[in-house]
Amino acid sequence: MLRLTWVQPEDLIGHELRQAAQDGREPSVVAARWRAAGGPEAPLGAGASPRPASRCLRLLAADLLDELADLPSALADDEPTGLTGIRALCPDWPRPPAHPPSPPDPERLEAAWLGRAVGCLLGKPVEKLPLDGIRRLARAAGNWPLAGYFTARGVPEELLARYPWNRRSAPTSLAENIDGMPEDDDLNYPLLGLLVLRRHGRGFTTADVARVWLDELPAGRAFTAERVAYRNLLSGLEPPLTARHHNPFREWIGALIRADVHGWTNSGDPAAAAAQAHRDATLTHTANGVYAAMFTAAVIADAATGTRDVHACLRTGLTVVPPRSRLARAVEHAVRLAREHSDFTTVVDLLHDTYAATHHWVHAVPNTALIAAALTHADGDFAGSVCRAVSGGWDTDSNGATAGSIAGLLAGSPAALPDRWTAPLRNRLATSVGGFHGIGFDTLAQLTHQEASRP
Repeated sequence: MLRLTWVQPEDLIGHELRQAAQDGREPSVVAARWRAAGGPEAPLGAGASPRPASRCLRLLAADLLDELADLPSALADDEPTGLTGIRALCPDWPRPPAHPPSPPDPERLEAAWLGRAVGCLLGKPVEKLPLDGIRRLARAAGNWPLAGYFTARGVPEELLARYPWNRRSAPTSLAENIDGMPEDDDLNYPLLGLLVLRRHGRGFTTADVARVWLDELPAGRAFTAERVAYRNLLSGLEPPLTARHHNPFREWIGALIRADVHGWTNSGDPAAAAAQAHRDATLTHTANGVYAAMFTAAVIADAATGTRDVHACLRTGLTVVPPRSRLARAVEHAVRLAREHSDFTTVVDLLHDTYAATHHWVHAVPNTALIAAALTHADGDFAGSVCRAVSGGWDTDSNGATAGSIAGLLAGSPAALPDRWTAPLRNRLATSVGGFHGIGFDTLAQLTHQEASRP
């Protein structure tokens, strides 16, 4: 039987109960009804439980999802989703530049695209693995602290059996297998963002993003919040309801991984980058899921100028995030840990002690915190940033991609990125997004530069 992941009501309800507890709702009564009916917990590692629910249990799950959506949130005043409300809570919201800033040159943009690909590729084979497994696999290959792509060479069979590589990624992302950049949603979404700008310009709407997705994104290439929003669009719902209806993943990392293009095309104008990212993010996300995208876009817009260090860029990112939000507090905490501890393993362990028991490994709050910690601890160094981000676990390929994009921008050119990281990419990207399969990162940089240069 086909078990479509990320959309079955009986698989969503457990995630929504957790989401409700995190965003200030009181879900205990609903949770008791679900468990009394024999409802399962949320799937741990995938988007579907092993066995389908009965028709009655599925109908109950859908009803309870509606009840949970109607519960009031104690955090609503501190964590709005609308841009006007967000800006009202941000006392240091960036001012527009006095003069239109120059776009980053194509070489800097190429370094950012390459950095995103390298970080993603480094994290792909260990996505979904526990932190202990990542460390053991790397140590067994003589690659700890992490300093290169993962490999199965020299790793004992019993360890590989205990911590199997991501089955979809290992054939293309282990060091011995890499031959160009394989397809990944962490690269598909920047391509889609580029298409949105090419077709609709800077004034695009959230509905424009939806139309481009429906035209160019195969449904099977969308996951978690994006898949739910895609389903909602096909059901006739419109944004921003697409982000809220039966979507327990609306504070996960999906909007963050779409934010780069908004920063790349708004060099020196973090407020414009954040506003652009907001219009993109609200198709699928709310509150902290949106803030993660706005934060990332603002960091990247600052980094794209080539005049700011990583620490200044991270501070700029926080100016577009409500200061009492969970995301702002998590990023500040992570940056503080990275400054206090010379051993990044300690930083990672402390972050996992704080978030691992309460947050899914794809949630935006701990993952954004880890990215900020990695960039801070590495002082923006390219290899140091991507290796720290991936070695910290959770959403390894997404975290590596974002850290790599930011560190690549700061590096300034492809020549500044070590050849051992970029040569295996062969200047070739695989994707199912129409018109881009096999494209080179140099060509992508030129296309991005064109959009960054448009008024």
